[in-house]
Amino acid sequence: MPEQNEWETKAANILKAELKLKGVSYAQLAELIGDKEPNVRNKLSRGKFSAAYMLQCMSAIEATEVRL
Repeated sequence: MPEQNEWETKAANILKAELKLKGVSYAQLAELIGDKEPNVRNKLSRGKFSAAYMLQCMSAIEATEVRL
């Protein structure tokens, strides 16, 4: 089973890929979820965010499916 860091990396990569597919920048995402761009950038670069945060982001960019 992958280590915690591997799961964090996978979650961050999934969210980054969805942002790219939707053509949404970190600044645009921050605006959509009511956060600041540096906070979004840091969370995605570290992979340190909750499942609720990921769902919030995915909902904000209108991503309806996620492939694992």
